[in-house]
Amino acid sequence: MLVEGPVEVVLDDGSTAVSDRFTVALCVCRRSRSFPWCDTSHRSREKRRTA
Repeated sequence: MLVEGPVEVVLDDGSTAVSDRFTVALCVCRRSRSFPWCDTSHRSREKRRTA
């Protein structure tokens, strides 16, 4: 999810993540190592094998 402007995200534990970038990508799959920011971890999902 792309968000424009300075962003302040309040996490589940009450802490905040702040970015002053013009546009940021928020992680919605929860696989990111830099959560809440997207690091494209969703792209490395294992593909299912079909018989």
